[in-house]
Amino acid sequence: MGKIPEVLFVCVHNAGRSQMAAALLQHYALGRIAVRSAGSAPAEKVNPAAAEALAELGLDITAEIPTKLSHADVEASDVVITMGCGDTCPVFPGKRYLDWPLDDPAGRGVDAVRPIRDDIDRRVRALLAELLDRRSHVEPLA
Repeated sequence: MGKIPEVLFVCVHNAGRSQMAAALLQHYALGRIAVRSAGSAPAEKVNPAAAEALAELGLDITAEIPTKLSHADVEASDVVITMGCGDTCPVFPGKRYLDWPLDDPAGRGVDAVRPIRDDIDRRVRALLAELLDRRSHVEPLA
């Protein structure tokens, strides 16, 4: 049996989009995918509106700590996903790089973050189905 796929979500502050994506993928993957997130200039804490938007789905990211992006993170990952934030990642052969053009939740309230969360949720479920080579539908949390 081969190793499980590893996914890295990257955004500048690792406080909103990448944290939401990581939490959603971890939830849906049930241990079948290794998930990490990082940023080039990590914030001190997770975006409160992003945390509130995920809490509405029963997921808690308040204890997560934004992490500095490293070459090792990228090298260990099979799929590297930037979150429409212009972050650049080291490029290693054999890695799959995607960019999801998403609005930045920074400075926005939960009402404005919900559509971003929902967009990330749709993308994460599609990625999960693809990575697990399953054609079955992954139901959203809400």
